[in-house]
Amino acid sequence: MRAPPPDLAVLTDRVARLYGGASRFSRGFVRGKLLTDPATPAILRLAAASGGFGAVADLGCGRGQVGLALLLAGLADSVAGLDLDADKIRDATRAAAGLPASYAAADLGTAPIPDCDTVLIFDVLLQMHEPAQRSLLARMAAAARRRIIIRAFDPDCGWRAQLGTAMEQIARRIRRDGSVLHPLPLREIAASLEAEGFCTQVAPCWGWTPLPNVMLIAERALI
Repeated sequence: MRAPPPDLAVLTDRVARLYGGASRFSRGFVRGKLLTDPATPAILRLAAASGGFGAVADLGCGRGQVGLALLLAGLADSVAGLDLDADKIRDATRAAAGLPASYAAADLGTAPIPDCDTVLIFDVLLQMHEPAQRSLLARMAAAARRRIIIRAFDPDCGWRAQLGTAMEQIARRIRRDGSVLHPLPLREIAASLEAEGFCTQVAPCWGWTPLPNVMLIAERALI
């Protein structure tokens, strides 16, 4: 029998303590993200059901809280995190002291992906131009021995997609960071991974939010 997923509140407390040296904002963000993001319990359930994720590459890892939660729960053997934001990487690196985790600032548009059992990538693809998304998908497929898990924005999800697109466009105008909004249709993401030998499935992952977020799970086909 597979072990049940860990208690989220207890695990969040353990992870949050790792960020004692971070800013008050970062500490609050880590705790709030783990407790309120629908992706957190979804990932913990998936990891528990699969017997653990092994070596994890966490792409767009931010402050690293998801990977560290997996480590503390015994659901990952190691974590290698990449993110463009060097400040967030510093928070992740400090929090991971003494754990089998490493973090580096990198542009996912060009960066090599570490060899791993499991690739995790949340909310990144839609922020990249189409050629960069397709390049990243190919590099992820080459690096992942067992699975790829993508939290993706479904542009064909009716009113959720319309509302989510409007919210993203407003956020980009406020941030003025030059980021793009170009979510690929899920069928195209799935097809690119299936062509590399993965079997795919999609499940809703919007939880309490109005966003069109889904979890695309690609498992390496057994030979």
